[in-house]
Amino acid sequence: MTRILHRSIGPDLPRAVSGQGVYITDAAGRRYIDGSGGAAVTSIGHGNAEVLEAMRAQMDRIAYAHTSFFTTDAAESLADRLVELAPEGLDYVYLVSGGSEAVEAALKMARQYCVEIGQPQRRHIIARRQSYHGNTIGALATGGNAWRRAQFQPILPETHHVSPCYAWRDQRPDETAQDYAARLAQELEDKILELGADQVIAFVAEPVVGATLGAVPAVEGYFRRIREVCDRYGVLLILDEVMCGMGRTGTIFAHEQEGVVPDIVTVAKGLGGGYQPIGAVLLSAKIYDAFRDGSGLFQHGHTYIGHPVAAAAAGKVVEIMTRPGMMDNVQAMGLRLREGLKAALGEHPNIGDIRGRGLFCGVELVADRDSKQPLDPGLKTHAKIKREAMARGLMCYPMGGTIDGIRGDHVLLAPPYIIQPDEVDQIVDRLAAAIRAAVG
Repeated sequence: MTRILHRSIGPDLPRAVSGQGVYITDAAGRRYIDGSGGAAVTSIGHGNAEVLEAMRAQMDRIAYAHTSFFTTDAAESLADRLVELAPEGLDYVYLVSGGSEAVEAALKMARQYCVEIGQPQRRHIIARRQSYHGNTIGALATGGNAWRRAQFQPILPETHHVSPCYAWRDQRPDETAQDYAARLAQELEDKILELGADQVIAFVAEPVVGATLGAVPAVEGYFRRIREVCDRYGVLLILDEVMCGMGRTGTIFAHEQEGVVPDIVTVAKGLGGGYQPIGAVLLSAKIYDAFRDGSGLFQHGHTYIGHPVAAAAAGKVVEIMTRPGMMDNVQAMGLRLREGLKAALGEHPNIGDIRGRGLFCGVELVADRDSKQPLDPGLKTHAKIKREAMARGLMCYPMGGTIDGIRGDHVLLAPPYIIQPDEVDQIVDRLAAAIRAAVG
């Protein structure tokens, strides 16, 4: 009997007892390939001796110091490293304990910036439907994941949503990618004008949409057009890279591939690689300067922000992921993964789209390939795939409600960056077998 309120109340979960490289072993001795990195968390693999040693060394010095009294070398070093790696224009770092905290902090940061520069009337946040930005109230309100929002809707603060950049389903047959990007940018501009040209605080988006849509990248030029719209109306651009960032798509920051620099970017998950709970918000100098020259503080905080052991772990994780060859492996193994899935499943009648960037891959299932009609939600195909995959020693991340929170099924894959060709091939073989078992 468990005394834990697990995510789902029902059958007992296997107990993880060890992890090494791309594998997790349970108490029965069964090994699983971590094909999803948990929830796109495990970046450099399990059981890395260098990270564990960095954590032990920090604990020998000091395990905790409240940030209202002290800073630490570990926190300062991590911030320096992140700014050095970020595109020019992201100049400061605020450390937190996870992705939802990072998004919540970013929203408050954006609002306070408006107050500090004498624009307190700005009060609206715009984001996109079918994105996920976290489970705290502000982050949940910002996200457009209809299923996650539904029962909490009465207590969510007002947030406004526009269309996702979901070309496989939503780009019209007569549209080029440039036309599609222009249409979506116009939709954002229209929403800003509807709310009031001087009333919007920020636009929030994932550069590659993660769990809700299943690794959907934007079309070429989309984010450049979005940046132009935001600049036109003094709207901050917040990019949420909690799931797609920190090397997951083949560059340290996902937005590097979009040719834009946001005003604020959030990272977590792969930042700590699962070794400690940690997240971060990177912000531009203009936001920092507004705080410094105004109230002199950011009116926010949590007990464990800037935690020295977490910062030490993340510092080593980031050092390892930026060594020569690591991002090359992400790109090469990501290509192998997608090509392998297309070879194994590309002709399957229930596979609609195989997509992604780097080691961030999505497989969308359909009832009919030509019409893209989704499977009956009542079949709970995504749950069946998860069970079948686990039975074959594969962890993957299936989700339902891809299209609108109710209809649609997809599988997300996000294995560790150290994965090797034979392990990629095993993921392909096991997932293909699981899908065939689940849908016939």
